[in-house]
Amino acid sequence: MNQETVQQGVHLTFYCHLRAKHDGILLSEWLLEQAKEHGLGGGSVFRAIAGFGRHGVLHEEQFFELADDLPVKIEFLLREDQADTLLQLVRVAGVDATYARWPASFALLGKR
Repeated sequence: MNQETVQQGVHLTFYCHLRAKHDGILLSEWLLEQAKEHGLGGGSVFRAIAGFGRHGVLHEEQFFELADDLPVKIEFLLREDQADTLLQLVRVAGVDATYARWPASFALLGKR
């Protein structure tokens, strides 16, 4: 039986459009690569079916035609210092994105 170790950290989420790019690659891929290269834990990308942002433009999937610039969110569960590192990398790179950050408790379940 495994004993869970609950960690306190940060849920860090970036919001952008599916086709948003930085340094010639998709921003979602760039963010995941930065986290991976710096050993900052795991991240996931989720595509929305509809949404609008700060410019008020609605993007949504249509039955016959899929919108190619849907909103996406890129989520990370990180320690405080890891979240600070990732945000600093994003700032230095001049990335144009919106983010949210809030406290999180997380643990691994099952076999390790």
